[in-house]
Amino acid sequence: MHKAANNGITKTLFVQLPLAMLVCISVACNKPAEQTVATSKPVPQTTITALIWAPDWPEEMQRIADQFSQENPTIKVDVQFMIGDSVEENLKPKIAADHLPDIISINPNAYAARLADQGILIDLGETTSWNNMLDSLKPDWTSSKRRYYGISGGVAATLMYYNREMFAKAGISKPPGNFEEFLEVCERLKKAGFIPIMWNGGFPNMLGNGPFSFGFANNVVAKNPDWKNKIAHGMLDLNTPEVAEIFERIKLVADRGYVQPSYMNTNYDDGIKLFTEGKTAMAFHGTWAAGLLMHGKGFTSGIFIPPWNDADQTVVPVIGNETGFAVCDTPNKQAALKFLDFMNGKGYAIQQNKRQNISPFKKTEGKIVSDPQILDYIAKVSQYPLTANPYYSSLPAETIEILHPLLLGVLFGKKTPQEAAYALDASVKDEAKKNNQ
Repeated sequence: MHKAANNGITKTLFVQLPLAMLVCISVACNKPAEQTVATSKPVPQTTITALIWAPDWPEEMQRIADQFSQENPTIKVDVQFMIGDSVEENLKPKIAADHLPDIISINPNAYAARLADQGILIDLGETTSWNNMLDSLKPDWTSSKRRYYGISGGVAATLMYYNREMFAKAGISKPPGNFEEFLEVCERLKKAGFIPIMWNGGFPNMLGNGPFSFGFANNVVAKNPDWKNKIAHGMLDLNTPEVAEIFERIKLVADRGYVQPSYMNTNYDDGIKLFTEGKTAMAFHGTWAAGLLMHGKGFTSGIFIPPWNDADQTVVPVIGNETGFAVCDTPNKQAALKFLDFMNGKGYAIQQNKRQNISPFKKTEGKIVSDPQILDYIAKVSQYPLTANPYYSSLPAETIEILHPLLLGVLFGKKTPQEAAYALDASVKDEAKKNNQ
């Protein structure tokens, strides 16, 4: 009796259970879709624009941006590269049109400092990048109103790279120590069948960084202790034989046949290739390209201080801040600040290990490669009693723009060195007048 009752209950359950399941399925199928399937909402995304000066590391810059976006999926970086001969000529149209990028390359000069004082560039004093930057570099990135507006791209110096094997074959046992000795070395190299030096006529920025900066250092800075203040107030006389000589020496090297054929068409990349492929004995270049220039094909590179001094004069080396980075006051500035700290933190090794420049930071993340000869050079010239800044942080931005055509005009023979000195002087004084009104 008990067993039969249990069998009946069991049969009833087996009949009722499928019916109950069908009811549940039917009810579920009749519910609105949003109650059964969780919809995924799109992740909000901010796109920041980075306008960057990176003639020798564009691929590395893009890698930094890509890695940042992978780690910060809500922020996309639109990398745009500056073109032409200077940072300033890229920035001026953007600022005039009030079409500011979010993060930019910038030089440590009076033009950038004015942008900071006008509120176009935001203060970076509270960033990790600023606090980690070498204290010796910070004054150049501080405006008159004590705004900390830029992060250095590196400790920059222009120097002379040379092919040790070519020097040895030409019987040259040591680098020249003054300009007359430099000309003698060039002549010996030429007689030995070598092209002595590479001139970047197709990229006058390097003529400015190299022979012009060293000419300015040894012919102007050496004779005018208060030169920075005098330039700012239009009191420095540049219409002089000493300034004309800066242009004369650049033309003299070319006129004597010490430079490569078609040097007026040689751009930045081609100039580096000429040296690294063993086609010129010397290259007047910057520490920022050490990763390429110190590793030539089939020869050993050496470096020395460009001897743009007279025989009775102690050479004045050129050393300072490399072109760096700033953040504009845009709606995306917080995202841009985050990217700035990433570039100078986790992302720094990506570009540094190609360029092998001198780090501007107290501490760096990851494995950093620097050439020991470059490290020794920077340590040496940093101890000199007098040094000068690169031309892009010495001259007004508007003067930089006229300097490039002046250099080319002299090399083409369309302007005399004296006319170039006159034009340079007039521009510097005109800019000082406008800025001090």
